[in-house]
Amino acid sequence: MTDFLDINKTDASDLHNILGQAKAMKAARADQPKGTLDADTPLANHMVALIFEKPSTRTRVSFDVGVRQMGGQSMILSGSEMQLGHGETIADTARVLSRYVDMIMIRTFDENVLLEMAEYASVPVINGLTDRTHPCQIMADVMTYEEHHGSIKGKRVVWMGDGNNVCTSFLHAAGQFGFDLTFSGPSNLEPEAEAIGYAREKGSKVYIERDAHKAVEGADLIVTDTWLSMHDKQSARERRHNLLRPYQVNNELLASAGDNAVFMHCLPAHREEEITSEVMDGPQSLVFDEAENRLHAQKAIMRHCLGV
Repeated sequence: MTDFLDINKTDASDLHNILGQAKAMKAARADQPKGTLDADTPLANHMVALIFEKPSTRTRVSFDVGVRQMGGQSMILSGSEMQLGHGETIADTARVLSRYVDMIMIRTFDENVLLEMAEYASVPVINGLTDRTHPCQIMADVMTYEEHHGSIKGKRVVWMGDGNNVCTSFLHAAGQFGFDLTFSGPSNLEPEAEAIGYAREKGSKVYIERDAHKAVEGADLIVTDTWLSMHDKQSARERRHNLLRPYQVNNELLASAGDNAVFMHCLPAHREEEITSEVMDGPQSLVFDEAENRLHAQKAIMRHCLGV
């Protein structure tokens, strides 16, 4: 049994194997209807619980479709339908679910919920997102970059804006896949020091550059995320807009990066805020390939966890 909790908690060789399998599974499905079963159905007779304390579009649909394409069945549970950590402890929920299902994916707020679920479950647990990290997204991002431009090793990635949970997982990936990362954003929104330290200890170069145009010079990949959480109050939204406006990814910023740079965003995007439509729909954008690859990367992650 193998959990997939964070990129820095998974062996680099396993990460490469997961991406290799994801690419092969994607190629094998080329031009098939989305509802067609894979030629190989490794999840046949398997039941997967998909738990969503946080709302989701891409995570919910991609995991659900991935389970079905591999011949398994999924059970989608929302926080409002469960007593997760309220009427029942996380540990007890993990023990009970393990009697019913073969694997658990959880998308939650507090990282401790994920960790406790993994500690007490007797089936594999996958991190679908926490407030601290988003490893499945970054596996899809690395896969997407390598599809278009070859190995990401030695490349220069620039994170623009808020050093949030997705940025933390990018720093973990920098250490595991061997690329460098520059953060460009306000000082009070820098990524966590522990993630920066991890990447540097693994040999990756991590830079902080406040000037967005200087940051993207020579970049291979520019990444951003929404400036706002769905839970932010209006006053907080206005403050964050003012703080992050210099880090909008627009055509002027891409011009500073050069024609070889590509752009990614994990979605959902707030067009004309952190990203302009000109960039998102432009020739350097890989956003929708990136969204599709959530499906393929997560299918490979599930196979890795179950050893099938």
